[in-house]
This record gives sequence, structure tokens and C-alpha cells, in this order.
Amino acid sequence: MIPHAAWPVDPAVIAPFLLAVALIELTPGPNMGWLALVSLGRGRPAGFAAVAGVTVGLAAWMLAAAFGLTQVLLIWPPLYQIIRWAGVAFLVWLAWEAWRGDSDPAAPDGVDHSTLRGLFLRGLTGNLLNPKAAVFYVALLPTFMRPDHGSPLGQALTLGGLHLVVAVVVHALIVLGAASAGGLVLTRVQGPVLRGVMAGGIALVALWMAWETRG
Repeated sequence: MIPHAAWPVDPAVIAPFLLAVALIELTPGPNMGWLALVSLGRGRPAGFAAVAGVTVGLAAWMLAAAFGLTQVLLIWPPLYQIIRWAGVAFLVWLAWEAWRGDSDPAAPDGVDHSTLRGLFLRGLTGNLLNPKAAVFYVALLPTFMRPDHGSPLGQALTLGGLHLVVAVVVHALIVLGAASAGGLVLTRVQGPVLRGVMAGGIALVALWMAWETRG
């Protein structure tokens, strides 16, 4: 049995931390909405490619927070607003792209390697342009860190890693559920109507992000 003091984090905080992050991840937000739309229109492979991008984006913010780099967002609020509105603009651009049919979900090559790579990059970019992720780590991780358990960096990385695991599980469940529903949707809705639904859904996600990250 591992001695209590040898754990990288206090064992007593693991269950409450997992519960807290699970509840946070299950709360509807921009990531959840965008992943559902991608999976609904393109299926599981596309959804999981998007999940991979989202996860790498979250990991980047987690590492930045663990090393103290995200403090600049709190010290200089204009940077937070710049990143925030860049993220909203990026989602609006994705909505316009969906409306024009540049990434038609019904296209035969909708899940080729190029498309999967593009969805990965969109998930990554969308999360790198979401400063709320940085604030999340800065605000939450210290609450579960204890001075008598390892270095602050080690604790932050351990807790951040646990959060990423929970996020992947929740996002994967969203992909599986939305992709299953997508098969039925695609048999009934095609062409301009489907593009309009996807574009409108992504536009709503953009508004959602603008509201959620307002500070």
C-alpha cells in the first residue's frame, strides 16, 4: 500500500475533485454543443477527431496554468477579451463555412484523412481561443492542492491530468450519442436544409461561448 504522504496529491481530494469536474463537464457548454453537431452530421470518426483536438487544447491550457503562464489573463484583462472574441469570431467563421457547404456533412468524403485533420485543428483552435479554460484551471486546481503533498507543479499536473481523463470520457459519450442520432437525421434531412441546421447550430454555439466567457 502506498504511504499517504507518497501520493502526488492528497488521496482524500481525489473523489471530490472527480465529482466536481464531472459535474462541470456535464454542464452544457460550447464544447458539448460543437462536438454534438460534428458527430450528428459526420459520424463517430469525425466526432472523435474533434474530441482529440479539444483535448489537446485543454491540455495546453492546463500546462500553461500549472506553470503559472495563465496569470497574465488575470493581470491584463484586455488579453482575456482579445482571446475571447477571437474564439467567438472563429466559431462564426465555422458557421459560415458550414452554410457555404465547404464542409458538407453529407459529402461522400466527409470522413477522409484531410477532413479528420481539419476537425482536429478546429477543436484545438477553438479551445486555445477559449480563455475560460485557463480561468477554470487557475480557479479550480488550487482548491484541491495541499501543501503537504508534493510540489505544487506535481499536484497541478496530476489533478489536471485527471480532469482531462474525465473530459475525454464525457466528450466520447457525447460523440457516441450524437452519432447514433445522426444516422436517423441524415436519412431525413439533406442538402441546403442540413447545411442550414449545422450553420445555425454552430452560430448558436458562438453566441453561447460569448455569453459563457463574458467574465
